[in-house]
Amino acid sequence: MTDWTEAADKLATQVTSNAPEWRDAVTATPRHVLVPRWWEPTRKHPFEWQLVTPDAADPLSQVYSDETLVTRVGALHADHAGPEGRAHGAPTSSSTLPGLIVRMLHLLDARPGQRVLDIGTGSGYSAALLGYRLGDNRVTSVDVDPYLVQIARERLATFGRAPEIAAVDATGELPGEDYDRMIATVSVRPVPASWLSALRPGGRIVTTIAGTSLLVSAELGRDLVAQGRVQLDPASFMRTRTTVDYPARLDNVYAAARDSDGDQVRSLTQPVPNLWTDWELRALYELDSANIEHRSATDDNGDAILWLLAADGSWARAEEGAGRVHQSGSRRLWDDLDRVRARWEEAGRFPLHQLDVEFTPETTSVTSPDGYWTIQL
Repeated sequence: MTDWTEAADKLATQVTSNAPEWRDAVTATPRHVLVPRWWEPTRKHPFEWQLVTPDAADPLSQVYSDETLVTRVGALHADHAGPEGRAHGAPTSSSTLPGLIVRMLHLLDARPGQRVLDIGTGSGYSAALLGYRLGDNRVTSVDVDPYLVQIARERLATFGRAPEIAAVDATGELPGEDYDRMIATVSVRPVPASWLSALRPGGRIVTTIAGTSLLVSAELGRDLVAQGRVQLDPASFMRTRTTVDYPARLDNVYAAARDSDGDQVRSLTQPVPNLWTDWELRALYELDSANIEHRSATDDNGDAILWLLAADGSWARAEEGAGRVHQSGSRRLWDDLDRVRARWEEAGRFPLHQLDVEFTPETTSVTSPDGYWTIQL
């Protein structure tokens, strides 16, 4: 195999320009050892995946790119797939793009001598970077999946890294206490009380709020209360899970919502937003109305259609071309989105990095500038 250190050094140049303290760690970490194979979506269906094994002629370019590599889909890890492997479903583990990991580590501001808890072992890449810079004896990494813990431990050992790694539910009791720093590459809502209990006063948490793309940095003060702020750019991670897979998508609700009239039909008074690109509106809506699945399409004339779906069977369909909104069920999901959008516009569409956050053992709260809007999670 081509010398991987050249590829790693090139990656380090790309991702550590704003975090030079992590350059040596990126250069010294053989990502190809931690991620020998992975999944990528096929062109046939967004939830069908094909196995990727690095090309023998160019084995390093993909794995040392600043991209997320999906390692597990549903219950099937890429390690366990056959040569022509296919997987169906949603990703359940990945090796996050190195640039985001480095950005989060820079926010974490971990110093030599400090103890760090890495929540979401995954491939072991972030644990490797932390172990290189801080020393393996200062790093503990946890993941809910015993296989991920086992294989990360084995692969890290092949290049001399030996952090403590444990298979635990990160929303429950954590191994150890008095950590100086916590970094989570899984998302949560709310921040678990056990995280606050395991962090020492003055310690820092860098995490994301599930479903929102909000990256948060907060410091623990007195009485197990951590305060901080949403960071400038969005970041998304899979949410914590306690089972092999995540709950199934709401295909049955979508079937009812696809083209039926629903029990309320009214005129469309606001443009149909693109919730994939307007991540700030999507984040505010998801803060306000958790676990709403959204799907979008265009009609034959190129006009937008947006579906909002809830597990209780409530749904909404907004049709830009027809200028109508259809809703059904006990909740009016489009009305909720309209309400959130109107309130954000009344507040001047403030950028979300102005949001303050507070974590307590009982709740997570997000507050807009000047206290105009507080959402309890």
